[in-house]
Amino acid sequence: MRAIVLAYHNMGIAGLDALFRHGFDIAAVFTHEDDPQENCWFGSVKDWALKHDIPYYTTENINTEQWIAEILKFKPDIIFSFYYRKMICKEILEIPRLGALNLHGSLLPAYRGRCPVNWVLVKGENQTGVTLHFMVDKPDAGDIVGQKEVNIDFNDTARSLYDKLCEAAGLLLNDLLPVIKTGQIPHRKQNLCQGSYYGGRRPEDGRIDWTGSANEIYNLIRAVTYPYPGAYSLTENGEKIIIWWALPAALHFGSKPGDVDISGQDVLVKTGKDAIRLLNVEIDGKSMKNLQISEYFRTGKVIKLQ
Repeated sequence: MRAIVLAYHNMGIAGLDALFRHGFDIAAVFTHEDDPQENCWFGSVKDWALKHDIPYYTTENINTEQWIAEILKFKPDIIFSFYYRKMICKEILEIPRLGALNLHGSLLPAYRGRCPVNWVLVKGENQTGVTLHFMVDKPDAGDIVGQKEVNIDFNDTARSLYDKLCEAAGLLLNDLLPVIKTGQIPHRKQNLCQGSYYGGRRPEDGRIDWTGSANEIYNLIRAVTYPYPGAYSLTENGEKIIIWWALPAALHFGSKPGDVDISGQDVLVKTGKDAIRLLNVEIDGKSMKNLQISEYFRTGKVIKLQ
């Protein structure tokens, strides 16, 4: 079966590996050039294509007459999208005789849209997963072909959860690709009214609101910690403190959210409910852990975060 693949990131590589394992004829790969402003901690789809001697293209606007004509020349039976970052126009979606399938990092119809791995952590979910679905002119709204569930552990970060989802994607595709090769693709409609949609996240969305509960703040911290920009707060002097890791703790002090208490080596910040124990922070580019944090707060006389 002849396929065109639109792919990026580690999930893109997981999808390509699965197609290769199951003997799909990958005619061409479309991917993105890495953004020099982005922390590129993930694998390269371009390198994967080079290794497997498959033509690749890195256009940032695939929805032009030029690329529509080029894809038509390949005469694909099917198109796969694995974490490709652009919406695909109707003219391209109608080219393959079996349709176009997208792999999304949530259990649709929940968490349609952007950054589902981060959002499920921010919202404190206990479970998520991956969904293979038909692409239509609305994001993540087409019929579902199959899903694989993934449990979210208390210590999961966006990175560890993303790795779990990549593994789940490989397992899901192992189940579905042999069926897809027969041309009889199973599918069921989504009930979008029962789902949810979230947009992209910006670094400034990581600012902590200390009036939230300790668990809510912890969920934000783990959702945007490395390799993402990190959750942050400001000291009374306006210094930015990035909190790379922290844990909820019982409340034993303080009167207002943001109040800081130093007890031995522990630095605790009062929240709307309970407290957060700071374990790994960055101030002015300097990384600090445990005793270093308490020493800084003592010498800097920081008594409140805001």
